[in-house]
Amino acid sequence: MTSEVVENEFEFYSKAEKYWKDVPATVDGMLGGYGHISSIDINSSKKFLQKFLRDGPNRTGTTRALDCGAGIGRITKWLLLPLFKTVDMVDVTENFLTKAKSYLGEEGRRVRNYFCCGLQDFSPEPNSYDVIWIQWVIGHLTDNHLSDFLKRCRAGLRPNGIVVIKDNMAQEGVIMDDVDSSVCRDLDVVRKIIRRAGLHLLAEERQENFPDEIYHVYTLAMR
Repeated sequence: MTSEVVENEFEFYSKAEKYWKDVPATVDGMLGGYGHISSIDINSSKKFLQKFLRDGPNRTGTTRALDCGAGIGRITKWLLLPLFKTVDMVDVTENFLTKAKSYLGEEGRRVRNYFCCGLQDFSPEPNSYDVIWIQWVIGHLTDNHLSDFLKRCRAGLRPNGIVVIKDNMAQEGVIMDDVDSSVCRDLDVVRKIIRRAGLHLLAEERQENFPDEIYHVYTLAMR
């Protein structure tokens, strides 16, 4: 539980904002010095996502996606824009969203909205998104805020839409990182929060071929 490791909620959020303001607006900056794993990450995410986009009566649509904790738009550029007609991006760091406009190039014209906002305060437009992609950012939300945000995401889905979380998972419990003011939860804790938000898991996959020294990364799809 984050309540056991986060002593001061206001400080938890403001320290994280301050940390990201000093991070370079580059792929390497977004990935904490692990820029070289970006293509491995994107290729796995594409395979995972395409299972839901294939033909069938319950096929997830490809009209609009939302990239949460989007940074400079690495996931928007390489994963979402190639698969969706339009994309919205939300991130707390204004400098990253400014950089995104040049980083995305020509295809960036299909980014409809750049929302500068923390996810604890963000509400996706109801019934608007086929896919809401949330990667490497849930650690910046307390349990209550994450559960509430996922509830708002559920309301933001179009028919057959999905919410996807891709993130680091701890071996056990909840671990605080004082450097970037974030937490890392174990899979069971994340699953409980998902259930609490009224969502049910459709698929779960462990990322392969990442460096041994980093946390295990899991991708979870839900609706």
